Amino acid sequence: MAMHSTVEAVTQRIIDRSVHRRRRYLDLIDGYDATRPARVKIAEANRAHGAAGCAVQDKIELLGGHWPSIGIVTAYNDMLSAHAPYEHYPEIIRRAAREVGAVAQVAGGVPAMCDGVTQGFEGMELSLFSRDVIALSTAVSLSHATFDAALLLGICDKIVPGLLIGALRFPWLPAIFVPGGPMPSGLPNKEKAARRQLFAEGKIGREELLQAEAESYHAPGTCTFYGTANSNQMMMEVMGLHLPGAAFVAPNTPLREALTVAAAQRAAKITGLGEDYRPIGRAVDEKAIVNAIVGLMATGGSTNHFIHLPAIASAAGIEITWDDFAELSHATPLLSRIYPNGSADVNQFHAAGGMAFLTRELLDAGLLHGDVVTVGGENLAAYAQEPILNGEILSWRDAANASADEDVLRGARAPFSADGGLRLLSGRLGRACVKVSAVAREKRVVEASALVFDSQADVQAAFKRGELDRDCVIVVRGQGPRANGMPELHKLMPLMGALQDRGFLVALATDGRMSGASGKVLAAIHITPEAAEGGPLAKVRDGDVVRVDAEAGVLDVTSPAGWSERAPAQLDLAGNSRGLGRELFSLFRANACSAERGGSSFPDYDPI
Repeated sequence: MAMHSTVEAVTQRIIDRSVHRRRRYLDLIDGYDATRPARVKIAEANRAHGAAGCAVQDKIELLGGHWPSIGIVTAYNDMLSAHAPYEHYPEIIRRAAREVGAVAQVAGGVPAMCDGVTQGFEGMELSLFSRDVIALSTAVSLSHATFDAALLLGICDKIVPGLLIGALRFPWLPAIFVPGGPMPSGLPNKEKAARRQLFAEGKIGREELLQAEAESYHAPGTCTFYGTANSNQMMMEVMGLHLPGAAFVAPNTPLREALTVAAAQRAAKITGLGEDYRPIGRAVDEKAIVNAIVGLMATGGSTNHFIHLPAIASAAGIEITWDDFAELSHATPLLSRIYPNGSADVNQFHAAGGMAFLTRELLDAGLLHGDVVTVGGENLAAYAQEPILNGEILSWRDAANASADEDVLRGARAPFSADGGLRLLSGRLGRACVKVSAVAREKRVVEASALVFDSQADVQAAFKRGELDRDCVIVVRGQGPRANGMPELHKLMPLMGALQDRGFLVALATDGRMSGASGKVLAAIHITPEAAEGGPLAKVRDGDVVRVDAEAGVLDVTSPAGWSERAPAQLDLAGNSRGLGRELFSLFRANACSAERGGSSFPDYDPI
């Protein structure tokens, strides 16, 4: 199938824009000799340190043999349901590696915080920058320079982007992401959201709310709604960084263990010591980044990736902008409806045909680049297959010809909508992104008086006092990367949903994040430049008329006259810098770039 003209044009524009930085990045691979085991390049004492704690057979091979050495970087902890299954992965991986003549060691661990635990509280102000800490921790883990490949164990919101950013700075290493899979379906997501809204309105108490939440988040595995964690898993598949079909296989099942074994053994085969060298720096190229964006649009995925993908691309010497997202969204049909874009969860999506069906449809429509380097096959066509077990033998079969549930997953010829679920807004208030796949068409344009707040808590308090019962655009400023680390403001969704259900036209405009679980209320988020940098959002006052128009792509102030001549408000950010370790993140806040560039505290990797 010929490539879609828009996908082709955007890809070429990214290649042209990135040509010099990408060339400097690839020089790192060209300057590395991957045909010799990494550990033989260091001195004897250093090498002995690296093998001292190993089992006898592994030690023999590390000291004297030529087996490839695989470094495991793990985000295991047992308070995150998604990461709890990783506890025993190193044992499985070490055993699997030995079976094919390789050694595997845990190179290091990275932190893994849960946004679901910190939502609405001060800890969320560390969330975005935890991605950069994870990238740094990944770099430290791999800095021993004794590894010939890496296995990356991570799933959730900032963890996959952080692991990938860190691994990309070792571009000569093949790297495979090893997921854990989603928890079993619990309380339906729409019912959970309804309970949250009832609690926000004071119609149910804390005990009933807690019961609903515990029925939703109830077992090891990833949360089942289509937020950032599951968008991560989709992206790793369409970028070819998982084994095909690995994303949504349930944890603690024979198929999941077989995929983990296969990932370890595949890593051993794609090092530079063999005949099928696949370094991550060549796998993550401009085409793979475009594939990730197309996958995001086709599934109505997380708005957080408007931030994460520019940061990931930059780590690989590639520059993307939100205009690239907007053009690809316009060209990409929406093929899935998973909560909050529908009522289904990821287990239902997987049962309907899942990633294999989705990938096949996008490839056949010319929307994904098939000619990319992947860890699991000759090209991306291998990802149009799903894994199965025949007895104890892992194999793959072609995706189903038709979706098993067209309310959840559809083919490219009969999509849910002709374009993707994520859009770009721009105007006198700056640039922002908005997720419209869950917003009713009649709710996608709101022009109303602004109500301005400096915190999520202030909005909640005003709601309880009844001050928001009107048509309004709720402006929450001082929530960008430099202000307070750009926390998610997801606690606003239940109360704004309640206002909308009462018949009011309501929208949100903020320089903060809303999360992959953004729902039925129109939300212009990630506004850049941010208010703390003197951006236009800092000029808005109560009563100004603001227009949020997701159909025309407009974010504007329509009154009063002379608005642009105002001095920006001076925000009080003192309360963001103390307590819960926020003091330690002052360096990140001070050096963060804009949301469109990824909200990262890292400088340009390869300046030109």
